[in-house]
Amino acid sequence: MKVERLPSSGETLLAHGYRVDFGGKGSNQAVGCARLGAQATFVGKIGNDSFADMALGMYRDEGLNVRWLRRTGEAPTGVGFILVEGASGKNCIALAPGANDLLTSADILECCEAIDSARVVLTQLEIPVQAAEAALARGRASSAITILNPAPVRPLSSSVLELVDVLTPNETEALVLCGCDPNGAAEPKELGEELIRRGARQVVVTLGEKGALIVTSSSLIHVPAIKVTPVDTTGAGDAFNAGLALALSCGAELEAAVRFAVVTGGLAVTKEGVVPSLPHREEVVQYYRQSGLSVPSWFADLTRQS
Repeated sequence: MKVERLPSSGETLLAHGYRVDFGGKGSNQAVGCARLGAQATFVGKIGNDSFADMALGMYRDEGLNVRWLRRTGEAPTGVGFILVEGASGKNCIALAPGANDLLTSADILECCEAIDSARVVLTQLEIPVQAAEAALARGRASSAITILNPAPVRPLSSSVLELVDVLTPNETEALVLCGCDPNGAAEPKELGEELIRRGARQVVVTLGEKGALIVTSSSLIHVPAIKVTPVDTTGAGDAFNAGLALALSCGAELEAAVRFAVVTGGLAVTKEGVVPSLPHREEVVQYYRQSGLSVPSWFADLTRQS
């Protein structure tokens, strides 16, 4: 739903209509990767309902490998409810995980074939932490680059963080992961450094309209956002993570990958909806050319091969 402003506690607002869209962080990120040119495999669990049927049709259209996507009659397909502030495009979201909560470590072990052939394993926390941990562990064992987008955020042990090559929290998520008040304040640099001390190899703190901050054990790099007019920020983080994963899978260094990711994330806020806003590779190439920038060589090569 789109509202003039986000409601206060206990307040009821009138919305300007509503839409039903495809969503889910893992789903969005998989579709985002595929649209950019990746050979993407989506591992997850959905229900035996109409939402699942719709999703499977969309995945076929997007060219996703869904061999390891499991259906269950024990819970419905996960859903989310989103309010979008009309003027700023900012949003707030509530989730009902449904079948996502039934994805187990055993399910992950059944799809080792997919993980072992991957260059990048990207996961998030709309599934049980144990399932995400199993995917990260298998990815690390198979020498894939492991990315964890820690959303919805929850405290994580060092044993999980030590499996993460690139951790991609926003500022609020970074606060929670560091054991701080999510409404508190701290410098992204300090949060990133603390998360490295807790086990993550590298941290990319996403800063919305300010871009992203790359924190490693030896460097600190701020990557500014691209200049766009925001329409709907829903899904921007998923588009960012998809761009990051694609770039790293193509051999880009972390800084170059983040610079590419701020483009894919930035383009996503210029359209309403989540899946409709995830950029295709042609849109990304067009942005670089219209901005007078050189298309990254690895991305140009990928585009020519596809």
